[in-house]
Amino acid sequence: MALTGIQIFKLLPKTNCKECGVPTCLAFAMNLASGKAELDSCPYVSAEAKAQLAEASAPPIRPVAIGKGVRAFAVGGETVLYRHEKTFFNPTAFAAVIGSDISAADLEKKLKCWNALQYERVGLNLRPELVAVKDVNGNAAAFAAVAKQVAETSEFNVILMSEKADVMKAGVDACKFKKPLMYAATAANADAFGALAKEADLPLAVKSDSIDGLIALTTKLTGMGLKDLVLDSGSREVKKALEDQVAIRRATLKAGKREVGFPTIVFPCEMADNIDVETMVASMFVAKYGAIVVLSDFTGENIFPLLLERLNIFTDPQRPMTVTQGIYEIGNPTDKSPVCVTSNFALTYFIVSGEIEASRVPTWLLIKDSEGLSVMTAWAAGKFAGDDVGAFVKKSGIADKIAKKEIIIPGYAAAIAGDMEEEMTGWKIVVGPREAAHLPAFLKAR
Repeated sequence: MALTGIQIFKLLPKTNCKECGVPTCLAFAMNLASGKAELDSCPYVSAEAKAQLAEASAPPIRPVAIGKGVRAFAVGGETVLYRHEKTFFNPTAFAAVIGSDISAADLEKKLKCWNALQYERVGLNLRPELVAVKDVNGNAAAFAAVAKQVAETSEFNVILMSEKADVMKAGVDACKFKKPLMYAATAANADAFGALAKEADLPLAVKSDSIDGLIALTTKLTGMGLKDLVLDSGSREVKKALEDQVAIRRATLKAGKREVGFPTIVFPCEMADNIDVETMVASMFVAKYGAIVVLSDFTGENIFPLLLERLNIFTDPQRPMTVTQGIYEIGNPTDKSPVCVTSNFALTYFIVSGEIEASRVPTWLLIKDSEGLSVMTAWAAGKFAGDDVGAFVKKSGIADKIAKKEIIIPGYAAAIAGDMEEEMTGWKIVVGPREAAHLPAFLKAR
């Protein structure tokens, strides 16, 4: 943030009401300054102070919201060059191109195939967000029909790709309700596209063949009252495109050039002649620094590794990756199946659940919130203590699902068995193996 904690504190009501979740207004100000709190958490801050703080705390790269519905997303909002400095906030969005000359039947089939590309990981649903409808013949009616079908019959949000104002207007009229991204305003059509984007209140992509050209266009468009812009530096050669991404990010964060303080869009689909190379290029832009990556197609082979890369890069490095606390069923367990408990560190969950699956013994797996720490670390830090784990097990509802009150705890947390027995009257606490690799044999032997 641009303001220090003390400067923020001077703008707060200084009531120390604790309604924000911290004891004092000074502590809240310090959390705001470090990005650990949101201004909306304070119910008493004045409108004037809120306006000052919002302006001062605005990220150097403007966040831009795109789309409506379950796959709506935001891009931009970044504050650092390197993820380890703080974190990257808004994950890269993935789009695939469809030509405006596609038949309705073929489009329905493709959308159904693409929609199936959803993957569950650490309690999250990983999936691509966008379909880019590309004008291939200047037929406004055909362009609008395809955009309308995508918007109305799928969860995907839309990028409208045309440099012709009449074609773009037809597309906007067909799917404005889905808040599409208009692509792209150029030096030749900036007036018409800017007016259309402002009238429809839509985000607008800006395309030029150089960063200087982008600055001229963004200056013109922001002067027209537009704020939600996305940048395309125009390069379709991999090395130059990467250089442009880095130059735009550095110019914004290091030199304070607000004229390029917007998220970017890149086109690996126009930088490679096969899907494998295209995917490798896309992976580079997920890391540096493409906000929207446009591919020629979605297949399981190309989108799954990109989604995993995105998940890893946009996970806060200062916060461990976790899974949600609760009861997980592995292999259709019954009331006679064993019950295991472990911490909510994502890696622990995947290792333990994987070994249980390998054992082919249907099992109830309880995940206890340990603030993302592994079992041994959580136990040492008091986050996996016997009384807490016992209280969690009792409240989880697992007792209603099993006939025999018996629970297996990790061998590394054997010391909590006594406290759990005190907390969980009538339960048998079984100390399991120290290593997850020994779980299959242990479960089969019971």
